[in-house]
Amino acid sequence: MASPFVACPSCGTKNRLPVAAGGHPRCAKCKTNLPWLVDAGDTDFAAAIDTRALVVVDLWAPWCGPCRMIAPVLDKLSQDMAGKVKVVKVNVDEAPMIAQQYKAQSIPMVLIMDGGTVVDTLIGAQPGPTYRRRVDGALARR
Repeated sequence: MASPFVACPSCGTKNRLPVAAGGHPRCAKCKTNLPWLVDAGDTDFAAAIDTRALVVVDLWAPWCGPCRMIAPVLDKLSQDMAGKVKVVKVNVDEAPMIAQQYKAQSIPMVLIMDGGTVVDTLIGAQPGPTYRRRVDGALARR
């Protein structure tokens, strides 16, 4: 699970991460862009994806081995692309309405969303560079 707090990569200050915000989080002390990785469920998912940043949604479950394999890849993606990308993790066992809405019949399922619209989908565990390439492509199309 994502922590509601993140240490700034530049100065180490602990900052609270909002689940929902229009812009992107910055360090309160030094104003560096922060990696944005949050958990969302059925009740707060719409607010979590309502942002100007590109959103990478990870539909996962704790019992899913491939889901656990890609978690560090998406965490690194949120760090490397701080200020450009928001990663939203949705546990399909706890958020069945979101899983049903996006027809998540196989997990992990990663949705790349721009302006609330799905622009790309990856199903199953993929090599790390594949996620980066697909996100870069979505950013280039903006």
